[in-house]
Amino acid sequence: MWWSSRPFHLLLVLGLAGLTGGCFTPLYGSAPGPGGGLQERLASVDVAPIPNSNAPNGSSLARVGVNVRNDLMFGLTGGAGTFSPTHRLDIKLSASTVEIVVDVNTNRPDVENYALNASYTLIDLATGKIVVTATTFSRVSYNIPGQEQRFAGQRGQRDAEDRAAQVIADNIRSRLASYFVAGT
Repeated sequence: MWWSSRPFHLLLVLGLAGLTGGCFTPLYGSAPGPGGGLQERLASVDVAPIPNSNAPNGSSLARVGVNVRNDLMFGLTGGAGTFSPTHRLDIKLSASTVEIVVDVNTNRPDVENYALNASYTLIDLATGKIVVTATTFSRVSYNIPGQEQRFAGQRGQRDAEDRAAQVIADNIRSRLASYFVAGT
C-alpha cells in the first residue's frame, strides 16, 4: 500500500538533505583556512581616495565621491578598520542629471533622473597586477516640487545623490566579494 512506504520515503529524503547540508557555505561566513574568511579579505582592501579631477572641491560630485568611499569602507570592514592592506581599490566617478517630466505650463522640470557611473580597478599590492576591472552605475529619480519650494528640490537632489552613492558602494562590494570567493 502507498501509505505504508511514505515514512520510508520521508526518512530517505531527510537523510539525503542531512548529507548535503554540509555542502553549503554562507558567502559572508568566516571560514578557517590559509586566506582567512571573506570578511578578512574584504577588510584588507584599501579604498583609495576618489579623485575629483572633473569636479572641484566642494562640488556635489566631490561630496558623492566621499560618500561612496565612506559607504564602501564601512561595508568592507564593518566599521572595525582595515587589516594590513593586500589590495588597493581605485574608483573614478561621473554623474549627470536628465529631466524626465517637464511641466508644460512653466517649462520647468517636475522629475529628474540622477545618473552616477563608476569605473573601478582592484590592484594586488604584492604583484602590482590589476585583478579586477569593472564598471557599475546607478539611476535614481527625484521630484522637484516647484518654484515656491526650491530648497525641497535641492534636498531631493541631495537625497538622490546619497542613494546613488549607496547603490554604487553596494555593487562594488558585491563584485569584490565575488572575486575573493570565486577568484574571477
